[in-house]
Amino acid sequence: MGEFWPVPDALAYLRGSWRVTRTVRDLASGDEGGFRGTTAFRPSPGGGLLHEESGAFTWHGVTRPAERTLRFLPGPDGTADVRFADGRPFHDLDLTEGRHIADHPCSADLYRGEFTVRDADHWRTVWRVRGPAKDLEITTDYARVG
Repeated sequence: MGEFWPVPDALAYLRGSWRVTRTVRDLASGDEGGFRGTTAFRPSPGGGLLHEESGAFTWHGVTRPAERTLRFLPGPDGTADVRFADGRPFHDLDLTEGRHIADHPCSADLYRGEFTVRDADHWRTVWRVRGPAKDLEITTDYARVG
């Protein structure tokens, strides 16, 4: 991807609407699916930002509506503390160098995410999921809308 674009304040950078394109690959079976939709980062009543994603997910030729909500809370020095909608911890996020690696253990699986910022209007996440029942790579590209 080339050089990374440093972001001094993750929440300020993320605020707004983004077009989302996601590819999900099952590395064990070779199956591939995808998500297309939008994500809006809006101010949250309790501080920080609400990440509200909605769109359509296609897997094995079947397309269904999909949505999720996350909370991005301000961390020290422009970083963020990412939580699930119910408040459970998900991962930290530090984009001050334009790239960040985060881990999230989930039962017997480990999610390892790489976050990279390409420029003011484009960023990417790649989650590698490994565990007894999962061997996935989930790549999401975000492009700012407007």
